[in-house]
Amino acid sequence: MPTATWQKSSYCGEGESCIHVTSESGALRLTESGDPAESILGTTSPTFGALISVLKAKEETRPN
Repeated sequence: MPTATWQKSSYCGEGESCIHVTSESGALRLTESGDPAESILGTTSPTFGALISVLKAKEETRPN
């Protein structure tokens, strides 16, 4: 099995509490930097896109 190439979220900055994502064979995998080998979540692109849309909408309605 090839080694995954993980991308770190652009919102992470230089911290260690980050989300990393990789795409392999049409599936997305997410992990956290604190425990990348043990905490892997698999999803599909449409489902992940829907999650991001909901999170962005909530962010826009949050009071400053």
